[in-house]
Amino acid sequence: MLGRSLLLVLLVPYALWLVVDYDYHFLDGVNLLFHEAGHVFFGLLGETLGMLGGTLGQLVFPIAAAVHFARSGRTFDACVCGLWLGESVLNVGRYLGDAQAMALPLVGGEIHDWNWLLSKLGLLSSCETLARLVHVLGSGIVLAALGLAFATLAAERARARARGQADRADRLIA
Repeated sequence: MLGRSLLLVLLVPYALWLVVDYDYHFLDGVNLLFHEAGHVFFGLLGETLGMLGGTLGQLVFPIAAAVHFARSGRTFDACVCGLWLGESVLNVGRYLGDAQAMALPLVGGEIHDWNWLLSKLGLLSSCETLARLVHVLGSGIVLAALGLAFATLAAERARARARGQADRADRLIA
């Protein structure tokens, strides 16, 4: 439990940085791999899903990892994956906000996913507003995951204390 407590303490400033001043960083390299893989897999379902597939790909993996840990009863680990999901949503928001300016470097071509998608929907001029909404959503996910991680560790500590008291009482009776 000490290791998870230390990890949680370290995640607090990271989470706050994500919410207040998100910028591309090491975890986005991992997200980029899943993003590009999403284009390949979802591209089998058509052009539009192929273009949206990058974003879907980078969101599916943290969700799948969180579900795996939650089903295994590893709630804290699922919360950390929830924080990863929130960070990935923040990354999507940044990419979305770049749809009109197209200033961010692109991998594998000159097509900007969100420029293409928002142009098709007639929403390209709204990309920055949509990006701010996505940032709020990602921030909410990050903060909720962090809060749930704290609650999970607090509940585990309370259960451990209760077990310790029950063990002491059993020893006194015996």
